[in-house]
Amino acid sequence: MSSPLADEPVEPADEGAEPLTDDEYAEYLAELGPVWEVVDDHHLEATYEFDDFADALAFTNEIGELAEAEGHHPDLHLSWGEVGVEMWSHDIGGLHESDFVMAARMDRIYDGDGGD
Repeated sequence: MSSPLADEPVEPADEGAEPLTDDEYAEYLAELGPVWEVVDDHHLEATYEFDDFADALAFTNEIGELAEAEGHHPDLHLSWGEVGVEMWSHDIGGLHESDFVMAARMDRIYDGDGGD
């Protein structure tokens, strides 16, 4: 089951916004799947596992479609049976609520609750 966070809008950070603090992002992180972690109070990272390269590639393509539709693009690392994801808001140099919304949507796609 996906997080309700996945239903929230992806909105850019307001001009002059600061990245979320660890206290602020802890609530969002708790709503994500267990693959996600915050690294250096700067970005989200996850590794999704698949049975083969084709499934990993298909997931990567779905994430690409999501990113293009929302105008918010993660760094993706495709390898056999794995897709690594790094997500942060480049314009504020750290984490924003929209990063967690995107992560929740990636979880939803991975879980098969809305990837098509």
